[in-house]
Amino acid sequence: MSEADPGRKETMAGLAKGLAILECFGEGAPRLTLAEAARRTGLSRATARRCLLTLLELGYVTHDGRSFAPQPRMLRLGYAFLSATPLPRLAQPVLEAVQEAAGEAISLAILDGADTVFVARSAPHRMVSVGPGIGSRLPAWCSATGRVLLAGLPVDAIAAHLGAVRLEPLTRHTATAPEEVRARIERARTAGYAACDEELELGLLSLAVPVRDLSGRVVAAMSVSTQPSRRSLQEAERDLLPLILDGARRLSVHL
Repeated sequence: MSEADPGRKETMAGLAKGLAILECFGEGAPRLTLAEAARRTGLSRATARRCLLTLLELGYVTHDGRSFAPQPRMLRLGYAFLSATPLPRLAQPVLEAVQEAAGEAISLAILDGADTVFVARSAPHRMVSVGPGIGSRLPAWCSATGRVLLAGLPVDAIAAHLGAVRLEPLTRHTATAPEEVRARIERARTAGYAACDEELELGLLSLAVPVRDLSGRVVAAMSVSTQPSRRSLQEAERDLLPLILDGARRLSVHL
């Protein structure tokens, strides 16, 4: 028996299933029926029901008789990460300075499995602000932040990542051919930045650059989001890319 076996026996399958249910909620799924929760997690309906009823009793979700929805108590989980991790706190003043210079939303994201998760953000005081909010998740393979973060991984890790996700188009501009997706990640590695021009969402243009720690390891991605109606890709590269490159360098000094 290997030394790892006792550790595996001590894990709690029920807790893992409950967390899987919690992770189903998001921008694309603000409410979930029992059937949707079971399908998204691969759990049986009976197991999904027990998890949801437990979360309901603990105050993490509410139920209207048909579907379940997250409650503010869930914010405690995200706040625990943001409070315990210095990166968002260190990044915030840098993001605010870059946002003031750019006049566009500036965000910071990290890699979490198949997605990038946004952990800090500074946006202009407009009625409508573009780009993802804190806690938003985007598929790494087709987002600017994701391509930058994937480009920081070893080649075999990139191949494993792409082999585990479904390359399905989100808009008519999304590149889905495996060789083209790999080429865009490699381009992010060699160019030092990545662009996403309406591949995730029509009307959304993003640029991202890597944020490195003192050892040179990519630990996050800083991005700027705008609209093609305000700036073309070439104009964004000319006007905004130097600002986030400088912001990333300033943040890296503290990591």
